[in-house]
Amino acid sequence: MGTQSVTRTGVIGLGAMGLQMARHMAAKGYDVCGHDIDAAAMGRAREQQLKTASAAEVARHAEVVVVMVATDDQVREVTHQLLDHLAPGAVICIASSVAPETCRKLATLAAERDVGVLDTPVVLGQEAANNGTLTVYVGGTEQAFDRARPVLAAFGAKVLHLGGPGSGQIAKTVNNMLLWACMTANMEALTLAKQLGADIPRLVAALNNGSGANWSLSRWGKSTGKWAAKDMDVALKLAQAAQVPTPLGGLVDQLVKGLNQERMKALLG
Repeated sequence: MGTQSVTRTGVIGLGAMGLQMARHMAAKGYDVCGHDIDAAAMGRAREQQLKTASAAEVARHAEVVVVMVATDDQVREVTHQLLDHLAPGAVICIASSVAPETCRKLATLAAERDVGVLDTPVVLGQEAANNGTLTVYVGGTEQAFDRARPVLAAFGAKVLHLGGPGSGQIAKTVNNMLLWACMTANMEALTLAKQLGADIPRLVAALNNGSGANWSLSRWGKSTGKWAAKDMDVALKLAQAAQVPTPLGGLVDQLVKGLNQERMKALLG
């Protein structure tokens, strides 16, 4: 796998997160080309002065390709398409949140063609994507990581290599388990506090200076809870396969189904 500096990049999946990743790459001087199956997403990318093309053309163009699609099946389909056209030495970065085993199998397959695969899921949400301050959890070989790291740093304030293929996805899943556990605990505690007559905005500010402080509490009223159910489904499926009991995770899974931004904001009113 080559070690020369990367100048040409691609993004497959130009939704809310992928478009921002592509935009930050372009702002850092990369020659970016993107693709999405949604024509409207392609149009929004062109409005941002980004080049768009077919998935095959993106693969022929790019030395590093970031994949930001929705499901494991889509990741597998896109990766197989890319492998038909990528040059040896290229790196595929799977930014989608998928199963660790999916990334391991694709990394093994790609290695046969001298193409690297990294799992590079991101955390801290849409605001961080917009600002280029995501944290990127990375799993894969050191060689592929060294090649792709400057590209990932275009939209990630912290790019953390955690081990072999699948390590990034494990970190993302565990991060999400902790996030939603904190979120549901915050909801329960603040609901009680409001019923007891507390001034919730002042209380939240105070709690963020105490031992109960957590990231979701610091952003109370901003987080949407959008992916909570999906994230917990993924975590519990992995736990079941590993035969690891997660009773707290099971409870959080039930609680997050009623979690949304409207309920969180209501407590501030």
